[in-house]
Amino acid sequence: MASLRLRLPHSNGRLLFSSSSSSSSSSSSLFLWNPNPQLPMRPCSRFPKIYAFSSNDIKVGSNIEVDGSPWRVLEFLHVKPGKGAAFVRTKVRNYITGNTVEKTFRAGSSIQEANIVKETKQFTYKDGNQFVFMDLASFEECRLNEAEVGDKKKWLKEGMDCNLLFWNGRVIDFELPITVKLTVVDVDPGVRGDTAQGGSKPATLDTGAVVNVPLFVEVGEEILVDTRTGQYMSRA
Repeated sequence: MASLRLRLPHSNGRLLFSSSSSSSSSSSSLFLWNPNPQLPMRPCSRFPKIYAFSSNDIKVGSNIEVDGSPWRVLEFLHVKPGKGAAFVRTKVRNYITGNTVEKTFRAGSSIQEANIVKETKQFTYKDGNQFVFMDLASFEECRLNEAEVGDKKKWLKEGMDCNLLFWNGRVIDFELPITVKLTVVDVDPGVRGDTAQGGSKPATLDTGAVVNVPLFVEVGEEILVDTRTGQYMSRA
């Protein structure tokens, strides 16, 4: 006769698997052992179920893979017509090309999630037309060219932490901090007005970006800007 017993950590005890066999019979059992009989044991919870991703799970920000490319869902709408099958209408952006298109999926149909990994990197410097991001733990560098950085470069400042998005081992996009602190390097001194009435004037920042600021903001001041809208928020 041979026997096998397996003990695994459990929240209230240990999960045991016992198996025995002989020439005439074999048996196995799964049960809980309570290391402290004076304390009641909780019922053994079931293993969590794993559900496949479907069109019904789509929401803003979902990452899906269609036709071999990763897409980010920008908008979605569940439609249930009076006749015919329900469907989900979406507006999605291709991470690789930047193109935005509309795609429709049958309600409940299976969709492959894009396996996108987000890692924090620090923008360290610009090397020619390449923007260099460094992992501060491993000191490995990731480089993006100007086309890949696009319009986001006007908010990038050395020492800024960004989130790089990886898909199949390659960088496909990066996320800026929502709020950045930048310095006003130029502003039209000729603009006058009643600041109480909330006037504004264009100001050039140290990254080259131009934003509208209140009339009281002057050269040398640090301000906070929302990178999503490009709007002035407040003095830093």
